[in-house]
Amino acid sequence: MQEPEEKKIALELLETEQAYVNRLHLLDQVFYTELMKEAKTGKVVPEEVVKMIFSNISSIYQFHAEFFLPELQKRMEDWNHNPRIGDVIQKLAPFLKMYGEYVKNFDKAVELITAWSEKSPPFQELIADIQTVPLSVAGVPAQKRKVCANLTLQHHMLEPVQRIPRYELLLKDYVQKLPPQSPDRGDAQKALEMIFMVAKHSNAAIAEMERLQNLWVVYQRLGLEDDIVDPSNELIKEGPIQKISTRNNSTSEKYLFLFNNMLLYCVPKVIQVGAEFQVHLRLDVEGMKVRELKDTEFPHTFLVSGKQRTLELQAR
Repeated sequence: MQEPEEKKIALELLETEQAYVNRLHLLDQVFYTELMKEAKTGKVVPEEVVKMIFSNISSIYQFHAEFFLPELQKRMEDWNHNPRIGDVIQKLAPFLKMYGEYVKNFDKAVELITAWSEKSPPFQELIADIQTVPLSVAGVPAQKRKVCANLTLQHHMLEPVQRIPRYELLLKDYVQKLPPQSPDRGDAQKALEMIFMVAKHSNAAIAEMERLQNLWVVYQRLGLEDDIVDPSNELIKEGPIQKISTRNNSTSEKYLFLFNNMLLYCVPKVIQVGAEFQVHLRLDVEGMKVRELKDTEFPHTFLVSGKQRTLELQAR
């Protein structure tokens, strides 16, 4: 008899989980442990840097190796009597929120590996050594580090970032293939909703990190002026604009940054050392009015009126 589709997917989940636990073992018990041992000698890399690179990988590894994988194995051994995995995944889902910290830290971790590989040849050599020496990993016999498969540390570190979307896809497939009368339908559906919420939580953490990074770059371009630097601000749009001078009927190049709460009217700096722009005027968005003008000599012009003053501007 052919295996039912939902069992094939459950088995795929188990197989990928076993491979994933091997990868986590490599990250936590090999890379992290070896680098930490060297860091304690104080010669290769500071302990703090190693901790920042690996974030909370130890907690993630322990959770999967000691809880989720054994639970899944028990379920699959007992499948013929009790064909279900939904309840196990429901127990797993809340713990996956700990991935938020790892995912948020991922870009910074990769930057640190690159920076320290350039700064410290012993650090680079140690990572290269770990990737090539024979070693037994999670019960795999010692061979020429098969588990590393000549992949870089950065590549291995990407695996936890991709794991939650993988659970979501497999579980979605599993729910679709379940027969309508399956005893696992209710639990599996609920588990899928929980995994979906965790994935959203993880994506929100990444989006927030990217927003803050982009905001910081904008603040640097503006010279890090104290009264402007605020992490809660949101950049909506930026771009060049022409300022119209009615006195001598001419235009000059300016630059606008529109935030959720203010419009910054800036002048590009000629010598771009440090800041790229100088803030000439800050208009509060609250109470600000924008009115289009019909001007034959200067097309695409409009007035921006704020509490502070009014500007006549021309778009491209």
